[in-house]
Amino acid sequence: MSIYAAPVAKLIDEFEKLPGVGHKTAQRLAFHVLNLPEEKVLNLANTIREAKLKTKYCSVCSNLTDIDPCSICSGYSRDRSVICVVEDPRDVVAMEKTREFKGLYHVLHGSISPMEGVGPEDIKIKELLTRIREGEVREVILATNPDIEGEATAMYISKLLKPLGIKTSRIAHGIPVGGDIEYADEVTLAKALEGRREI
Repeated sequence: MSIYAAPVAKLIDEFEKLPGVGHKTAQRLAFHVLNLPEEKVLNLANTIREAKLKTKYCSVCSNLTDIDPCSICSGYSRDRSVICVVEDPRDVVAMEKTREFKGLYHVLHGSISPMEGVGPEDIKIKELLTRIREGEVREVILATNPDIEGEATAMYISKLLKPLGIKTSRIAHGIPVGGDIEYADEVTLAKALEGRREI
């Protein structure tokens, strides 16, 4: 028997299904929602519903958007000869926050992971190759995560691009700014040495 009224218990259960939300946080969120005025609760529910209904994938880059093509793909000031390949739409947000990259993106929606049963055909590699063959692309920057799956995905894509004569680069990995060398693991240090540059 639950100590909560059935609708409250159900609300807590739904919040617990969100990533990174444990039982106590779910409880706190549920009680916060219950204490809101009805108008604010309806606004929250409608906002969630609207985001779900109006958000789709860009037909060009597969990023999340409410217009098609997305604002990045349709932006006139972007360098169309460079595509940055990322695993997730959140990676596009992170890259855009730097204000350094002026090219286009391609979102794979995952990485190759045989252990998880994810192969090249399960992510948007075929769409990337189509874009490259049909467009004016001169360089592809592989910005997949620096983990086993991200590295495998980057290597796989680079092997596919080699015969096409497209310049393929990989973002640098290594010690983060503000990090201490003594706390870095061996793989991070090896990548930092490998990616060193002259100053």
